[in-house]
Amino acid sequence: MVLTRILTKKLTSFWLMSLGGMATICFVTALLSFFQLTYAFQQQKVLELEQVIKRQFIASQPADLERGLLPLLNAYQTQSFSLKQGDKTLFEYQSAQPQSTGVHYYRELENGVAMALTLPQPFNKHEISLYEWLILIIGLIAISLLVKVGFSWFSAQLVGIEELAGRANLILNGEHDKALAEKGHGRPRMINRAMTQLLLELEAAHTERARFDQFIRSNTFLDAETGIGNRLFLQHRLDALSHHSGMMTPGVLYLFEIEELDKVKLVLGEQEANELLSQIINSVNQILANKANSIFSRRFYNQFAVVVPQISQKEADQLAAKLLKAALNRINNLTDTADDFLHLGGAYFEVGDDKDALVEEAELALRSAQFQGGSSWFMYDKGAIHSGLSRGSVRWRTFLEDVLVSKRVFLFSQPVMDSDLQAHHQEVFCRLRDTQGNFVRATLFLPMAIKCGLTPQLERQIIEMVLFDLLPKQGNESLKFSINLSLDTLTSRAFIRWLKTTLLEYRHLAPYIIFEVNEGILTHNQQALIEPLEMISKMGSMICVDQVGQQVVSTEYLQHYPISLIKLHRSIVSQIHLRAENQLFIRSLISGLFRTEVQVCAEGVESFEEWQTLKILGVSAAQGSFFGEPIEDK
Repeated sequence: MVLTRILTKKLTSFWLMSLGGMATICFVTALLSFFQLTYAFQQQKVLELEQVIKRQFIASQPADLERGLLPLLNAYQTQSFSLKQGDKTLFEYQSAQPQSTGVHYYRELENGVAMALTLPQPFNKHEISLYEWLILIIGLIAISLLVKVGFSWFSAQLVGIEELAGRANLILNGEHDKALAEKGHGRPRMINRAMTQLLLELEAAHTERARFDQFIRSNTFLDAETGIGNRLFLQHRLDALSHHSGMMTPGVLYLFEIEELDKVKLVLGEQEANELLSQIINSVNQILANKANSIFSRRFYNQFAVVVPQISQKEADQLAAKLLKAALNRINNLTDTADDFLHLGGAYFEVGDDKDALVEEAELALRSAQFQGGSSWFMYDKGAIHSGLSRGSVRWRTFLEDVLVSKRVFLFSQPVMDSDLQAHHQEVFCRLRDTQGNFVRATLFLPMAIKCGLTPQLERQIIEMVLFDLLPKQGNESLKFSINLSLDTLTSRAFIRWLKTTLLEYRHLAPYIIFEVNEGILTHNQQALIEPLEMISKMGSMICVDQVGQQVVSTEYLQHYPISLIKLHRSIVSQIHLRAENQLFIRSLISGLFRTEVQVCAEGVESFEEWQTLKILGVSAAQGSFFGEPIEDK
């Protein structure tokens, strides 16, 4: 673990500075003491010389003075000496090697005799010997070793504090999982244990918050007995698939009823009847598992609804027979029932069909199946065979490959506005142009692109167009563009390698790109998506989760991905000012994001009342027809 070591540097710098200050004070004190001691020692020698002259030489002859004093003066390294009585000089001495500096002493003795003495500076040393240099070097080495040992010991004592600082830094950066994993040996131990306990409690709180959000979704949109969507869930999802001009994508709506369900419960018993119902629901869920964005809900007590968008009428007929057969197999395995125990009615719809009329057509088809007798299915046929979906897979592959080669992919963007009605970013959509010059919508070609395995190539071309065409043309350098990525694209190693290289090469443009991923993809493919999404985040781009609220899932995934933005599904946003249960879900979601930098955006805003309600709830941005329809980027 790489540590900042800021605390260690500060403390060790203070320690070294204190040590250096103490050493300087000791050195200056010792130097002054040395000066004072040498002067005192020299003055003591002068005093002794004075006493000797008083006792022995004051009345002596000059010859005796010279003979007695000369050895003493030489021993004192005297520069000059004179002994006078008045104006009479009794004795005078001058060194053979006089020096310009020295210490002068003057003393008056007995009987008018005065002594003048010049001695060399007591601390004056003209050169330092090799032995003294050696002592000095050894002393400096010893001091350096002691300082190094002390520094190492001091640093070792601070390792625990550094570990605490490292964990605190991870917590401040929002990396709670890493901080919890690096328990280490931080000291003081009590603080380290307290941090670990708080992180564990925080993790438990996040888990409980995710469960609470899921509980709200479940109690609002799920049937308590079966665990699938309820009538409200079906209504919201149909609203999301349609707008004021009708359905936005082709597909099929099935309604199937279990006849005399109460009678079955009386005959079989509550437990076995519930087991029968559970088996039927499991069979339907298994068949719908590979149908993208399919809806399964309980409409009434004994009536269930299935919506499968982006499907051809031929496939819808096959699917209806398959659903009925699978359900009847489960029923026949559990109990003997009447031949008309189960009926299924379906209504195929295309773009622009009225939603309410669609439900009525499905109900008519269900009554027709019941009228036929026996457990059967019936499809309401109004000749709605979409020309695009009627193409075969081979023709679709040929068409898509030709579009990619000839680059007939055209980008459309829709503005996403913040609460101040300023552009937050632009979401990029694409449409294909066929050989007749007509646009093909994504709702039509995208399922076939997924089926043909061509989504990585398609989305790569979209990213290149945004990087090389849209971003350079923007006068506003702060405007960002969001691009949708599919599961096939994110799990393609070749695409991820290309994306990493491209974002690294154009790193100055990476912060202006937002990559959107479906919430259902994130929740069901966590292990496979953590690495590519972290790579995208490290390159500087943002990660957005879209279609939040479309499915009843836990929001715990928000703690495992580097997410910067989430987009509420249009089924949650539609008529939000009239739907208290959806408002409760948004409030719970936003409160769970408290103290994070994740922003909440809403999709499909179509009225002023919806936008005002969303702003009150805390949603920071929104997109939809209220702000503007997607327009072609040229």
